[in-house]
Amino acid sequence: MQIIPAIDIIDGKCVRLTQGDFSIKKIYSENPLEIALRFEDYGISRLHLVDLDGAKKRRVIHWKVLEKIARHTRLLIDFGGGIQKSEDVKTVFDSGAYMATVGSIIVSNPNLFLNWIIQYGKDKFFIGVDVKNEKIAMSGWTKITDVSLWDLISDRINNNVQNIFCTDIAKDGRLSGPSISLYKKIMHRFPKLGLTASGGISTIKDLEYLKSIGCHGAIIGKAIYENKIRLSEIKKKC
Repeated sequence: MQIIPAIDIIDGKCVRLTQGDFSIKKIYSENPLEIALRFEDYGISRLHLVDLDGAKKRRVIHWKVLEKIARHTRLLIDFGGGIQKSEDVKTVFDSGAYMATVGSIIVSNPNLFLNWIIQYGKDKFFIGVDVKNEKIAMSGWTKITDVSLWDLISDRINNNVQNIFCTDIAKDGRLSGPSISLYKKIMHRFPKLGLTASGGISTIKDLEYLKSIGCHGAIIGKAIYENKIRLSEIKKKC
């Protein structure tokens, strides 16, 4: 199972939110590059980089942060937040991203997303499925839609991409454990998908259990910054 640390960016700083609430944020570093370099020092190869300002404003804002981290590390970066246009996808890849992370566009403009798949290949996209009560959330989790998680995966994702990550907003930032029952449902219904867990992971035991149920990966954020999971422990799992 691949373990992927996360860096979330607001105003160019490394932050964490709780349940996607922009009013509940904690700044962990003024310099995201220093955090990325620390991850790399511990043998980590992947990074989940999220432009929270971009997600909220529906346009890529912090591409220079991406560019700096890509230039000064060897991390394979998936970058998301505000990717709404073809120009945004080009900017993200030109700035050094290994993969583009998209979510809202699959709901709002699925034909455009399919064009991107044709142009770049499905292995270049990491699909973020953010849910609350099994309904899809969009625009940096500021909008909960009427679109069912199951309909979205069945109709627009399952035949077009290989890898997704799913975040249960109710779990995110609370360090209360991942949404195991939800992930089991997804893997039962869509066994060919490569599923990465996201949200609520707080211990090494959480990671071990996610691996045991078949998750392909796990994104970890707050647990690292709050020293619930140490980078030295992650190194042993990578």
